[in-house]
Amino acid sequence: MRQLLRRRTSASLAHDEGLADSDSGTRPGYGGRARLSLSRVRSSRNSQAELAGQASAAVAEVEHPPTAKDPAAAAFFDVDNTLMRGASMYHLARGLAVRKMFAPKDFARMALRQASFRVRGAETSGNISAVRQLALTFVAGQKVAELVQLGEEIFDDTMAARIWQGTREIVQRHLEAGQRVWLVTATPVELANILSRRLGLTGALGTVAETANGKYTGRLVGELLHGEAKAAAIQALADREGLDLTKCSAYSDSANDLPMLRLVGHPAVVNPDPDLREEARRQGWPIYDFRLGRRATIITLPVLASAIVCGIFIALALRRRWTRT
Repeated sequence: MRQLLRRRTSASLAHDEGLADSDSGTRPGYGGRARLSLSRVRSSRNSQAELAGQASAAVAEVEHPPTAKDPAAAAFFDVDNTLMRGASMYHLARGLAVRKMFAPKDFARMALRQASFRVRGAETSGNISAVRQLALTFVAGQKVAELVQLGEEIFDDTMAARIWQGTREIVQRHLEAGQRVWLVTATPVELANILSRRLGLTGALGTVAETANGKYTGRLVGELLHGEAKAAAIQALADREGLDLTKCSAYSDSANDLPMLRLVGHPAVVNPDPDLREEARRQGWPIYDFRLGRRATIITLPVLASAIVCGIFIALALRRRWTRT
């Protein structure tokens, strides 16, 4: 089904031709196979955020159906800096660079973006745009199956140890209450699915990239699953899975995810950036901070310089490794 959707959301989507000639399909859902109308994806082509959200929900698979204690409730978790320290795309890129999937200079750029992300503790439109462009560049032409296999290895090698234990405990409480737990992330859906599966979660909503003949084209379906697109994906998934959003929870670190947080009945913030912390205090939302110290986002210039130098050093080391081989 996923490959069918992606084949039918190929170049035509980039030119606003929609999902012409696609039929309704089925996708596993809680308590049976949920009917999935791709006409929703087709009708939202005028909004890239809506398109990204609808596409993400369309390919979302239930990995671990929950018990039936609370079938109408779910918890939605952002990944970067909420569930995991740092940016998941950076960890993926680092693992791919070590495996010689792309050039050291590209990883150097990704390392600088990661240093900025870690220091500032916040996403910006400029960072998001830059990460999007880098991600599309290094996956274009890569085989989907190969990237998934490498993603499994990279999770074991790098990502598993970076899961915030405090957030993991919140996740577990939702699971023990019989609620579904979904990741909602700008990370490619293939990597999001790996994270969800390895953590025993219900499933994942992630950015959907076009594929053709089993390879990435270097284009997205809509845009990154970010901001309004996350809210659109959650709404579409709720419609599909029969969720009552007033009973649902959502967790994020970034003010960019306010559309997602405001969509549910029980929003909460984890390791929040300053703008989100301020909004959470105004709204009376729960605030969790698992970083070292409550002022973790206020880092001195020497620490920033150290992070940047470290990223450059890694890139140069990789360059020397490439030269020797």
